Amino acid sequence: MSRIELTDLMALLKESAGDMALPKESTELLHTPFADLGYDSLALLETAALIERRYGARLTDEIIAEADTPQALLAVVNQALSAVG
Repeated sequence: MSRIELTDLMALLKESAGDMALPKESTELLHTPFADLGYDSLALLETAALIERRYGARLTDEIIAEADTPQALLAVVNQALSAVG
């Protein structure tokens, strides 16, 4: 897989860290900080580990720490996936 979409990311987050507090519109979700969605840094690290196992993308702790919204996380995950390619 060379790319994941928002729905894929939401499923991965739910699988690794539980349900999030979803805004009504997906465009709002993209820009909402993970802390506001109920995900802490541990939840994001667990999600990153799941992505690494499932897709082979290497995501460092520093990269994950900087990705504070779903849009930012999608960007770094998709960049890592394109490197795996």
